[in-house]
Amino acid sequence: MKNLIYFILILAVVSCKTEQNGENSIKNEMDTTAFQKKMKIEKTPLTLEPEARKYALNWVEFITAQNEVRRLENSTINEVMNSAPAIAQIMESLKNSVPDSLKSVAVESRLNVVNTKAQLLKQYSGKQEPDAGDISQTTEELHLEFTNLKLQMNEIFLKSLEEFEKELDEFEKMEREQDSISADSITTQN
Repeated sequence: MKNLIYFILILAVVSCKTEQNGENSIKNEMDTTAFQKKMKIEKTPLTLEPEARKYALNWVEFITAQNEVRRLENSTINEVMNSAPAIAQIMESLKNSVPDSLKSVAVESRLNVVNTKAQLLKQYSGKQEPDAGDISQTTEELHLEFTNLKLQMNEIFLKSLEEFEKELDEFEKMEREQDSISADSITTQN
């Protein structure tokens, strides 16, 4: 009788384990599917203005970071997870290497945000049980913030409204002078 009770007890434990393993394999299969999904990153076509591009092309860390951000557009969540530590290191290096010609409060603020997003991505990817949603969302945010960084770099080289108005006034003044010279030469010829 004792043996029968032990046998039933062992059978119950084994059957519970088998059922639990079946549930875990279904969960792992769903997780694997979630991590194999391609990223849905909205591509924002923002190019650097010629003046900003001139400085960016000499900034190796920027070129490296831009290549990594472009690579995110066609990656799966699993690929992003695998490259997250490298991305975090690249963004840290980018933040610490700003050329003097591009230093401004706005650019440095954007660099801090980009670096923070990259560090969060690394943290989410390194979890024992990573969440595909967190990784996907943070990757999209990193992509957006990098676009905002490029926008700020462009704005460094945009003329202020005062400079633009001054240039316009000078242009109008030169135009009036040319018109008056032309009018004088026509009257002198008659």
